[in-house]
Amino acid sequence: MSGRLTPGIAAILGLLAIYVLAAMFAPWIAPHDPLRQVLLLRLRPPLTSSPSAGLFLLGTDDVGRDLLSRILEGARASLIVGALSVSVSLLSGTIFGLLAGWFRGWTAVLVLRVVDVVLSVPAILLAVLTVAVLGPSFTNLILVLGLTRWPRYTRVAYAQTLQIATLPYIRAAEMAGARAPRILLRHVLPNIAGPLMVVATTEFGLMILFEAGLSFLGLGIQPPNPSWGSIMSEGQNYVARAWWMTVFPGICLFGVVLCVNLLGDWLRDRVDPRAQSR
Repeated sequence: MSGRLTPGIAAILGLLAIYVLAAMFAPWIAPHDPLRQVLLLRLRPPLTSSPSAGLFLLGTDDVGRDLLSRILEGARASLIVGALSVSVSLLSGTIFGLLAGWFRGWTAVLVLRVVDVVLSVPAILLAVLTVAVLGPSFTNLILVLGLTRWPRYTRVAYAQTLQIATLPYIRAAEMAGARAPRILLRHVLPNIAGPLMVVATTEFGLMILFEAGLSFLGLGIQPPNPSWGSIMSEGQNYVARAWWMTVFPGICLFGVVLCVNLLGDWLRDRVDPRAQSR
């Protein structure tokens, strides 16, 4: 994949921009109230219109709520959870990685052993168990997802810091009297930001998938508030009669995760040109 901004990458960025804008302005562009139930209009197919309620572009769900409005509102939940959980894991993982790579010794041993322990448990299983113990809520969901994925950032930050810490300008800054926090923030962190952003991009798509999976199991966004996972969970009992309840949110989930992963591949090639020949 080329490092230049190709038409394909431009299209991916455009599609992601549409997702983000639709999520940001969902309360204003949603054609109906996503929580309003009209039982007389339940399980109506796409393009159904009603003289009293108007057009339901993507149909209605099992209690007569507009599916398009719920998908738009669910996009807000999925993208917010993904962004905040990635921020939590990026911040915590980077701090631990910087400290381990700079001080080395027992600090690195302790941090890396904790990383090994966390990575030995499947992330989704750890998230399910933690949410089940703490209880499902928006805040708990973000914290659980963020604090189960920090080891990936720690490993990258640790490896990159080890390389940069031996460079001449770092040694010169130490001899000039610069303290460790100043060196890490002003000299090391900017130079390891590229690889960390690549990891964050890939993790963003994974966080959206985790949120959808937990919401599908009833451990994520709680009803009546919609998310893509909970919408598909509600529609699993009506696949034969109302396929649109699972297909349309599934397409949205597939599209945004695919775009984020492709963008992550492109960013990886920009940061590490050697990846293009692998």
